[in-house]
Amino acid sequence: MNSPHLFPMALRRMAVIFGMILLGLASTGSALARENLEIVSAGNPGGGLYQTASALQQIMQSEGIFQKVTVTSHSSTITLAAFINSHKGNPNKLLMSGVAMIGAHHFNRSSVNLSHVIPIARLTGQYEVIVVPANSKIQTMKDLVAQFKAEPDKVSWGGGSVAGTDHVLTGMIAQALGVDPAKINYVAYAGGGATQASILGGKVTAGIGGYGEFEAQINAGKLRALAISSPQRIPGIDVPTLKEQGVDVELFNWRAIFAPPGITQEQKMELISVVEKTVRTPAWEETLKKNAWTDRYLAGDQFKNFFDAEQSRIEKAINALRIP
Repeated sequence: MNSPHLFPMALRRMAVIFGMILLGLASTGSALARENLEIVSAGNPGGGLYQTASALQQIMQSEGIFQKVTVTSHSSTITLAAFINSHKGNPNKLLMSGVAMIGAHHFNRSSVNLSHVIPIARLTGQYEVIVVPANSKIQTMKDLVAQFKAEPDKVSWGGGSVAGTDHVLTGMIAQALGVDPAKINYVAYAGGGATQASILGGKVTAGIGGYGEFEAQINAGKLRALAISSPQRIPGIDVPTLKEQGVDVELFNWRAIFAPPGITQEQKMELISVVEKTVRTPAWEETLKKNAWTDRYLAGDQFKNFFDAEQSRIEKAINALRIP
């Protein structure tokens, strides 16, 4: 006859085994671990992408969304392939990237691009502004357009990297005006500081960059803002749009979070959830104000649809530039 103590003991053993099974399922990736998260920034430390990743890091940790969040940084052309190859199927590795990576990879004819990773959420964006030195004879966008249409190769545009957002905008402007984009005289600089120095020194006809890069110089009266690439005027920024001045172009430099390929649908939805939780905090609102970032939050399938259309548009603009 069996001992009456054996049955409860058997139940306890079954409970232990069941618990181990559940733990094993969690460890195989069926759920998102909340201990550690790494955000890989596709840009140099101190740049906009790195700053955005660092802001997420601080808020996710302070709000207890993840116990520990780290941010690493690499150049955009190296980052994507390494991210895909090293982190496939790992939901605790995220990529901070943006519109500039589309142009960079298309320009370099890379075997991988952002369509090979999973869009989680678009976070912020910044519209582009076209500026000239305060002492320039060019007073309005109409003046610049007239010169550009008459002698496109004699109008020099200073901005960021080749095939980056600034360069793409010059191509879109040329196309909208019926100017051959191949005739654009574009001068690429390593950063906003170098671009500003070139514009203020009269080395280029006009400069292009994110409004935040030139805001201080515009407010100080050292640069004149001719146009901004937003669809309508932005409250608090007294700059006319390209569209209202007859140039049918709009573009903004967005930053977004992507996950590696191979994660499950459940993991994707949970990542969307934790990012949304982060950007709905008062701390994130304060971060946007402090850095003059525009909230462009868009998640899941809506972001995927936006991204697909944006990638096609940017790649067409790069092709039209006919960069050798």
